[in-house]
Amino acid sequence: MHKLIIIGSGPAGLTAALYAARANLKPLVLAGLTYGGQLMITTEVENYPGFPEGIQGPELMQKMIEQAERFGAEIVYDDVSKVDFSQKPFKLWTSDKEYEAASVIIATGASSMWLGLPSEEKFRGKGISACATCDGFFFKEKDIIVVGGGDAAMEEASYLTKFAKKVTILNRSENFRASKIMLDRVKANPKISVETNKVIEEFLGDQKLTGVKVKDVVTGTSEDRVIEGAFIAIGHKPNTDIFKGQIELDVKGYIVPKDQTLTSVEGVFVAGDVRDHRYRQGVTAAGMGCMAALDAEKYLGMDHG
Repeated sequence: MHKLIIIGSGPAGLTAALYAARANLKPLVLAGLTYGGQLMITTEVENYPGFPEGIQGPELMQKMIEQAERFGAEIVYDDVSKVDFSQKPFKLWTSDKEYEAASVIIATGASSMWLGLPSEEKFRGKGISACATCDGFFFKEKDIIVVGGGDAAMEEASYLTKFAKKVTILNRSENFRASKIMLDRVKANPKISVETNKVIEEFLGDQKLTGVKVKDVVTGTSEDRVIEGAFIAIGHKPNTDIFKGQIELDVKGYIVPKDQTLTSVEGVFVAGDVRDHRYRQGVTAAGMGCMAALDAEKYLGMDHG
C-alpha cells in the first residue's frame, strides 16, 4: 500500500515525484519501460531554465530521476496495464504486480503522431521533428516542410518563418482541418507556400535529412525535392487508453481537469501533456507536476492517506 503512486516519468511525473518525496510521501513512480517522456527523443534542449548552454533531452531527464531518487522517490521501470479507480484504495496493475494507492498522479503524457515511414525513424532528431518551438531555432535560413492541415500545422509553419528561409506546407487533400483565420494568416505570409494533395513517400539522406520524395495523390506522380528539415504536425495522442471508463476524458482522449490538477475522481490528480494540448513544453509540464504533488499532499493530509 502506497500513499502516492505517480504514473509516468516525463518532466511532469518526475517533478511531482521530487516534490512528493520532499514532503515525505515516499512516492512510487511507475515510470514505464520507455521512461523520460518526449524529451528522450529531443536532442538539444535550449529553452529549459537553468541551462544557458543547453542540455541533451535524455541527460536532463536523467538528472530529474537522480534528483527525485535523492529525496526518496522509488522508481520502477514497468508499464501500467490496468487501473481501478472505482473504489479506495485505488488499484494499479503492471505485467506482474498489483499495487494499491491512497492517491494517484497521472502524468502519462502524449505521443506525437508520426507518418509511420521507416525512413522517418532514421532521421528523427536529424532533420525531422514534431515540435517547432523545441527545434525551430536549428533551422535558420533553411528550406523546410511542414506536414499537416490542422491549426497545429499552421501554427508550426508560422512560427518556423522566424528562422527558416522558406516553409512549404504539404496537406494530403484539398480540405484543411485548420480554422479559416489560421489558413488566411498562412496564405498571407510570403515565406510560406501551401500545397494540397501531396504526401511524403520517403525521407532521403545519408547521416541527416537532405530531401523528400513527394507524391501527388491526384496524378500519382512522384518527385524528389531537396529540403533540410521536416516538421510532422498531424497531431498528438494522449496516452490514456488504460483510463477509459475510469476517469473523465474529452473527445480527443485528454484527461479533463476539474480544477488545475483535480480530475473527476477524488484523490486522482493529473499533470503534463496528458491534460495539456495547448502549451506542451517541458517547463509547463514540470510546473503542473509540482502543482499535482502539492494538491496530493494536501489531500493526503486531510486523513485520506
